[in-house]
Amino acid sequence: MIVQEMIPGRVVMVRLDPGQDLLLGLRQAVEETGIGHGAILAGVGSLSAYHFHVVSTAAMPPENAFVRGEGPFDILTVTGAILDGRVHAHVTFSNTEIAMGGHLEEGCTVLTFAIVTMIDTSAPALEMATWDHVERPG
Repeated sequence: MIVQEMIPGRVVMVRLDPGQDLLLGLRQAVEETGIGHGAILAGVGSLSAYHFHVVSTAAMPPENAFVRGEGPFDILTVTGAILDGRVHAHVTFSNTEIAMGGHLEEGCTVLTFAIVTMIDTSAPALEMATWDHVERPG
């Protein structure tokens, strides 16, 4: 286990418009705002297409199953981390019959809008770049 104290910094709100890619938009926002490390706290909106992956085996390292589709879906949440400027996000969404979600991939297209709240935790200097790796050094 790794425990590291952080001091919350600025809160960044991102609004994406119809037709934009959710993951590419988050990456662009992180780059434009200079967030090195942070947390994705919340996300709402809707999608017209989705693409995500989930782990599909219990063996280490696990294999991934990729899921893609289209249709109107409400975004229930977007959460995750920003690690050394990399967006590691998960998305959950639903329609009238089913809820789905997993690790956000390129190909989640915004239907009406998407609003995502992020917090910058870059100061003081953190060592979080490998927190989402299967095997951590040391």
